[in-house]
Amino acid sequence: VQLQASGGGLVQPGGSLRLSCAVSGLELDYFATGWFRQAPDKEREGVSVIGVGNRTMYYADSVKGRFTVSRDIDKSTVYLQMNNLKPEDTAVYYCAAGAVWGPNLSRWSRYDHWGQGTLVTVSS
Repeated sequence: VQLQASGGGLVQPGGSLRLSCAVSGLELDYFATGWFRQAPDKEREGVSVIGVGNRTMYYADSVKGRFTVSRDIDKSTVYLQMNNLKPEDTAVYYCAAGAVWGPNLSRWSRYDHWGQGTLVTVSS
């Protein structure tokens, strides 16, 4: 299984970015897939996840209304559209996949497969 994240960069506050995660070696629809982030000196946290079969979604309170997670099964790719970015969104963003359900969707330790991380910096 391989996950390849891309799309990070430097953006001004209020700007937008779209992260992509190309997944190979597993069927997206049978796994929870999504995004986590880790800022300097902070623990990794869940950002947004799509559950198995698209039946559930998780969004961290801090990103609700600004971020949207989606996935294209045919392209085996997971996306994170980030709008109205704030300096506190600055972090390394990781995509992840795993056999995870329910309240565990937001718990990074439950995921078995990880991408390499892509840095998002929000600064003027």
